[in-house]
This record gives sequence, structure tokens and C-alpha cells, in this order.
Amino acid sequence: MSAALSDDLKKLIDDSPVFATVATIQPDGSPQLSITWLTRDGDDLLVSTTIGRRKEKNLRADPRVTVMINPANAPYTYAEVRGTAELTTEGGQELINELSRKYTGKEYADFNPASKDDAERVVVRVVPRKVVGSL
Repeated sequence: MSAALSDDLKKLIDDSPVFATVATIQPDGSPQLSITWLTRDGDDLLVSTTIGRRKEKNLRADPRVTVMINPANAPYTYAEVRGTAELTTEGGQELINELSRKYTGKEYADFNPASKDDAERVVVRVVPRKVVGSL
């Protein structure tokens, strides 16, 4: 059963380049954290990575994920979105370009010229199971 994002959280994600921390589970059971850009599709969160990165490998092995969204200008305000990740390469390049325009105002290749050597982009869709916090 999926959970809904609050209207305040949706507005924050839509209206600002808020950073998120994505937590995945390492092969040994320990946590692995990554700071990411994000957007949303309805109540699902979307983040980008590439094939072969630790986050991608962890999520393929165990799709349980938590995303912490904590606005820099409101340190005691947060949302923790717990859920399951679905991964696909379809739309991967489009997503990273959308995110780059949102966060930097530039296409991803212009923001990060070294990205031409990146592996294929992956869309990580986080389907919320539970949302807790003050957003």
C-alpha cells in the first residue's frame, strides 16, 4: 500500500531545488547515504543515478529505500519517505537533464562536462510506503 505526500512536501519539491538524502542498504546490511537532486511524479519521488554506482547496485539487490528531505532554510522541518525503489533506464537522460535545469539552470552536459563518460543513466522511482516528519 502506498502513502501520499503532503501538499506542503509536494510544493517544496516542485518549487525549490531542495536536496535529499537517499539511504540504501549495503550488501553487509549497513546503510549507504547519497545526497541527490529529486523531483516527483504524483506521490512517487524520482532521483537519478548511473549503472554501476553503489546506490544502483544496492537498490537492485534490495529495493528498500528511505529519502530524507530537509530544507536548508528550515533545519527542523523534514520529511522521511520510506518505500520501495523501481529502477529503469527508460527516460534516464531526460530525467537528469530535467533535474540539472531545476538545480543549476543548465543542461547536465553543460553543468558536468565529464558526464559524457558516465555510464547509462537510471531513473529511481521511490514508491512511498510511509511518510513521517513535519512536512
